[in-house]
Amino acid sequence: MTEPIQNYARIGLVHFMAYKSCIGGEGPIIETLEKIARDSYFQVVEVTHMKDAKVRAEAAKLLKSAHIDVAFGAQPILLVGKLDINSTDETHRTKAIEAVKKGIDQAEELGAPGIALLSGPDPGADTRDEAVNLLVDSLKNLCEYSSSKAMSVALETFDRVPYGKNCLVGPNALAVSVSSRVRQEFPNFGLMLDLSHFPLQGESTAYALATAGEHLVHAHIGNCVMSNPEHPAYGDNHPRFGCDYGENDVAECVEFLTELLDMGFLDPVKRPVLSFEVSPMEGESPEIVIANAKRVLDEAWAQV
Repeated sequence: MTEPIQNYARIGLVHFMAYKSCIGGEGPIIETLEKIARDSYFQVVEVTHMKDAKVRAEAAKLLKSAHIDVAFGAQPILLVGKLDINSTDETHRTKAIEAVKKGIDQAEELGAPGIALLSGPDPGADTRDEAVNLLVDSLKNLCEYSSSKAMSVALETFDRVPYGKNCLVGPNALAVSVSSRVRQEFPNFGLMLDLSHFPLQGESTAYALATAGEHLVHAHIGNCVMSNPEHPAYGDNHPRFGCDYGENDVAECVEFLTELLDMGFLDPVKRPVLSFEVSPMEGESPEIVIANAKRVLDEAWAQV
């Protein structure tokens, strides 16, 4: 493609993965958001919860001034808090739901049109069906709450391996089944898929995206390591493209972008969000890792 990819998608960056010191809702949030806001390559920044209301207000003002869209990831709220929205313990599940609702409130403050989240851990085959039913119930609860604010909810699909996130969802076919059940009542729901998760899911790019189909509302692009347990980014840790033992580089991004274009996701009218989820390893600069991702995307897009 000779046109810029920004003509077909709004390119974003997951702030709390590029700058992991901010993932807990504290740290140099404003300083690092300003670095992203200064970079006109990006039209979107994905943030997570911010504990300080003053910081949220300052962040909202900064991002509005930069004319950059905001997306909100509630995944850290659940992961850092070890919360499970498909828990069979009703007290715990309610706590998880309430925590995500607070995230929806923060997303509204920041100007985000919705939130993304993940399922809880996979409980194993014996109780998996019950967990899926509980997940659907939780998602409907959250969609009802977000609908009252004219906001959306997206479920991100993850791996089911012990060295990764080991999530209930999980396989993309199961994600579509869950999404179909939730969408019967709440059309403000959809799925988020991430290139970096496909190898860990044991699914090809073509299969994962074809399976998701029209349920796909948001996409991430990144890398993972799964062949070397000694690697510092082993599992679902989003290292830079081209790292040793990494699964994804330019060729895999070409396939990902081609499939997204062919299925109509990348579109000059809709311009959906396509965000980098990359994270520096120890000793690496976030800015260098971000520059790496931009170069890889540009090179891959030129080959589509």
